Amino acid sequence: MQFKTDENIPTEAVDLLRTAGHDAVSVFDQSLGGHADSRIAFVCKQEDRALITLDTDFADIRTYPPRDYPGLLVLRLARQSAPEVLRVMHRLLEVLKTADCRGQLWIVERQRVRVRS
Repeated sequence: MQFKTDENIPTEAVDLLRTAGHDAVSVFDQSLGGHADSRIAFVCKQEDRALITLDTDFADIRTYPPRDYPGLLVLRLARQSAPEVLRVMHRLLEVLKTADCRGQLWIVERQRVRVRS
């Protein structure tokens, strides 16, 4: 799959995704850091990339209907430190081995993933 990590995701997450065989870039790779959510979403659609973010605004299905996107993966974590996010990313990679997020909103928590189409 193809992914884009938002500016609030540690840059090491791109390396984790690539090591697992995914095509991944961060918003920083494309000088999109600080851009509006709508711009990030538009670029993800244009590039056919699922977005991985901590920004819960992307969980608003009225603004970002999951069916209109290549995937929206919103991490909802009590602690958002880089080590915690990377631990959850390792678990997420296991889920991605058998599941496709295309057209879905995934709410990724520490111990589970909730899916909304």
